[in-house]
Amino acid sequence: MRSRYSAFVKRDEAYLLRTWHPRTRPPRVEFDPGMRWTGLEILATGEGTAFHATGTVTFRASFKGGSLHERSRFERVEGAWVYVHGEFLD
Repeated sequence: MRSRYSAFVKRDEAYLLRTWHPRTRPPRVEFDPGMRWTGLEILATGEGTAFHATGTVTFRASFKGGSLHERSRFERVEGAWVYVHGEFLD
């Protein structure tokens, strides 16, 4: 999760696509040129240990003027954790 946040901060499209599940991966990542990320807070995790095939991360990512609160779901693909999708939370 932290590495994907850093990739958004750096606008590293290649990394984001590489760490996105093949069945949900978009053809490209659109970045808002005015977006300035300011911090990441991990609020909770579920499963996601070496003994699991799936896991969740609930986080709040702050940006200039607001924040994004999401529960993201990850799955293992060929041993690597990849992002599947996220659910926005209030």
